[in-house]
Amino acid sequence: MHHVYHMSFFQAIVIGIIQGIGELFPISSLGHTVLIPSWFGGSWAKLVSQESMPESPYLAFVVGLHLATALVLLGFYLREWMRLATGLLRSLARRRISSDAERLAWLIVAATVPVGVLGLAFEHQFRVLFAKPLASALFLMANGVVLLAGETYRRRAVARTAGAPALDVTLAQGATAVGAPRLAPAGPALATATGTARAVRFRDEAIVPMDAAAERELARIGWASSGLIGAAQALALLAGISREGVAMVGGLFRGLSNENALRFSFLLSTPVIFAAGILKVPDLTGPLGAGIRGPVIAGAVAAAASSLFAIVFLSRYFKTRTLLPFAVYCLAFGLVSAVRFA
Repeated sequence: MHHVYHMSFFQAIVIGIIQGIGELFPISSLGHTVLIPSWFGGSWAKLVSQESMPESPYLAFVVGLHLATALVLLGFYLREWMRLATGLLRSLARRRISSDAERLAWLIVAATVPVGVLGLAFEHQFRVLFAKPLASALFLMANGVVLLAGETYRRRAVARTAGAPALDVTLAQGATAVGAPRLAPAGPALATATGTARAVRFRDEAIVPMDAAAERELARIGWASSGLIGAAQALALLAGISREGVAMVGGLFRGLSNENALRFSFLLSTPVIFAAGILKVPDLTGPLGAGIRGPVIAGAVAAAASSLFAIVFLSRYFKTRTLLPFAVYCLAFGLVSAVRFA
């Protein structure tokens, strides 16, 4: 017999906001949905303590919120996902890869398979074992180190190419991040960029989810790199390690700009987050969901709203800024939390 689990609507909304922001910011949503309630204490801390149970209603609730985030990501990149799905089917029918969209679609498949296999095999065990305040704090610090390494590598790469003539051309053509070296795309790509872009207006500033130049750059990442970045996403099973952060850093090590690394991480994470949420639906509709179905809906709405904010904010932020503030935040909050829960 299952114990009926209680969660207030206020708690559900707060955790939904945390999840939506934490999932897309490179700071780990799972780590924050463990740490912040633990800091609050009382009935909040009791929510987290349930996570070590063999069957955790709180974990089902948190992972269920992923569906809201995945749907927002899917909607934001809807046109690109339609292009990728069409490209995948076309390449299967022709038995060859003949366009950037087709190649990028297969790279996403290559990156999704390893994290999917590892997630199915170890998701429950890892989260029951490590979704505890002290472990989350330590992994959050490790996440900060990963982000710092990625930013350090990017800056060194920029320094190595400083003064190269191609930089002036790239910046003149609209480099995706200040100082981020990238060869200017070929003429046809530039000519079709506006045709494949879907601008989202936010305070009179256009946010372009994807254009032809970005698609071409992402399609050149390589099979091995996509597989490794996909496998590295499995580290997000450890509460405190960010899926987006790991994928972004992987993209930076492959020479992507911050903006395109963000796009690649969003594209890679969408099927993984969506699948994780779908897998938890039976738990939420079954006995584990008793007493929290209303809060799940409230939390999902809050997660969707904060996810949309996170996408728009980060799409603007990484045009000119870096991972450094997120690295410092993870190290600082992780350290303070480790001292608190040691």
